Amino acid sequence: MIARGLISTDHPVLAHLVVTRRCNLACEYCSEYDHVSPPVPLEALIKRVDRLAELGTSIVTISGGEPLMQPDLDEVIRHIRRRGLLAGLITNGYLLTAARIRALNDAGLDHLQISIDNVIPGQVSKKSLKVLDHKLRLLAEHAEFHVNINTVLGSSLGRPSDALVVARRANELGFTSTVGILHDQWGQMKPLDAEQREVFVEIKALGKRSYSRFNRFQDNMVAGVQNDWRCRAGARYLYVCEDGLVHYCSQQRGYPGKPLAEYTTEDVRREFLTEKPCTSSCTVSCVHQVSYLDSWRAPQRRPAPLVTAPSLVQIETAQD
Repeated sequence: MIARGLISTDHPVLAHLVVTRRCNLACEYCSEYDHVSPPVPLEALIKRVDRLAELGTSIVTISGGEPLMQPDLDEVIRHIRRRGLLAGLITNGYLLTAARIRALNDAGLDHLQISIDNVIPGQVSKKSLKVLDHKLRLLAEHAEFHVNINTVLGSSLGRPSDALVVARRANELGFTSTVGILHDQWGQMKPLDAEQREVFVEIKALGKRSYSRFNRFQDNMVAGVQNDWRCRAGARYLYVCEDGLVHYCSQQRGYPGKPLAEYTTEDVRREFLTEKPCTSSCTVSCVHQVSYLDSWRAPQRRPAPLVTAPSLVQIETAQD
């Protein structure tokens, strides 16, 4: 995958595919869910996977909402694998059972990530170790795919030491662990205090086995230094919403705002060279990590007319 990415910049490396916006939780800091949306029809998802494959995408990570609420999830994963792409899944873990994990094995899932924000559930986040530890033990027993536990540091998530407890538990069970920094609704950094910075350093030391070790940008953020980098969102990374539109990322929706069905290599080339004005304080790890592949080449030169208030953007539903 890396060799292919180095040879050519004309294809996406990673795409996030939203299969439902509905979620069974209501975490206060999350801007990516509702309680009413129907799942995206299987036929539409199959077409979107096909288009991502045609564009040369390497990895499709399924997200939501809560993707385990998508009744056709296993078939979507199977189709991703049939098209020769790696299949990932981001879930809150609440709906996992032994049978559900075995079904994900059978579907061909490659990797799964759960975010756990605290030890005891609170008002801001229900994704707690107390609730999810049983699910983690089920994963340790039954999962044939890679499991990563991501914990988040931020001022509104309670005791910073909780994040360290979660990371240690992940390592005990044989999983990899990563740490994120809480961002605002536009993906911008929220500063860490002294205690949070200390915990961050300890968790990073635990995470040496992680598949997401390309995270130098986080060190700068913790130190209060803005990052100078070339964001390749819309090119190497695609965020495909439930309406089938391509956006820069989950926190910057509205541009390009073009239907995936109409997205072409020319769009990839344009966005590869487009400078995004939100980059210096961005905390969206997956976009940073994918963009590292091309950090050494192709300076960006055209500012994008980026919309920073998703609620003000009028987007028509795409027809597959």
